[in-house]
Amino acid sequence: MSKGILLVNLGSPDSPSVPDVRQYLNEFLMDGRVIDVPWPVRRFVVGMILVKRPAESGHAYEKIWTKDGSPLVVTSKHVQAALQKRVNVPVELAMRYQNPSIPSAVKKLADKGATDVLLIPMFPHYAMSSYESAVVRVQEVAAKLAPQMKITVQPPYYDAPDFIAALVASAADFLKRDYDHLLFSYHGIPERHLRKSDTTGCHCLKVENCCEVASPAHATCYRAQCFATTAAFVKLAGVPKEKYSVSFQSRLGKDPWLKPYTDYELLRLAQEGKKKMMVICPAFVSDCLETIEEIGMRGCEDFMRASGKEFTRIPCMNEHPLWIEALVKLAETFLAGKK
Repeated sequence: MSKGILLVNLGSPDSPSVPDVRQYLNEFLMDGRVIDVPWPVRRFVVGMILVKRPAESGHAYEKIWTKDGSPLVVTSKHVQAALQKRVNVPVELAMRYQNPSIPSAVKKLADKGATDVLLIPMFPHYAMSSYESAVVRVQEVAAKLAPQMKITVQPPYYDAPDFIAALVASAADFLKRDYDHLLFSYHGIPERHLRKSDTTGCHCLKVENCCEVASPAHATCYRAQCFATTAAFVKLAGVPKEKYSVSFQSRLGKDPWLKPYTDYELLRLAQEGKKKMMVICPAFVSDCLETIEEIGMRGCEDFMRASGKEFTRIPCMNEHPLWIEALVKLAETFLAGKK
């Protein structure tokens, strides 16, 4: 069987224009693993969101847009190219939503003769709204467009030594500076998503300190995996326990999401006297709207208004050499027939 690699990230509008942002948001929010309610209810809710949100989000995208396009897509393409230089099988890139699309990437791999493909979701942690959604979509598309294609899925790598080493290395220069607090801000998800992903049906958010109590549920528990990433990072980087904490950002709607909320924590920490703040976003491997605009711009403004003095957003790994090396090792393990 001829092999290939498929990288899948979240996606971005094709431009910051309101029509393009509306198209992107519609595809994203109509995913039943993102807003997990019956289709008629989801259609109504999304319709309401699309009245004002495209213009608001379009304005935010304009702030981060580069001459080459969306930072998320541009960086992902650079990562694809870097990986392609290191392996002798085709490497394709797709976005879960919009372009380059999953169907186009699967077709390219099929046209190049790839019948055994390693899917690497660019999501270190398991969540039904990101990792699971990407995996299921690739499997559905491959079954339709290339039924002969076997898809091998890379498991979540949230605490894999190579991932943690790359994450720490990408932040190393920032951590050499003087700071009062390091906030690990992960993308949030609704609490109900944790319960739905709980394979035991009786652990997540039901057992006291559930993320600290060993359970098979942790294999698909986003929250537990975020805490595991944090623990591995601070151990390797030598961050004192009293100088870091975890929060969750980017919530949508009124249902309870994972707490504490990043925007609330930035205010609380500033008011407690933390004057020099650093924020890192380990759920994202590439900088995007949520890291650059939400944290780096709005988060900074909120913190400074709350009497903070210095605010530093640590960039994502993006194209860091150790992140590329980590991806190469995943690919080589697959190509050696060890997966």
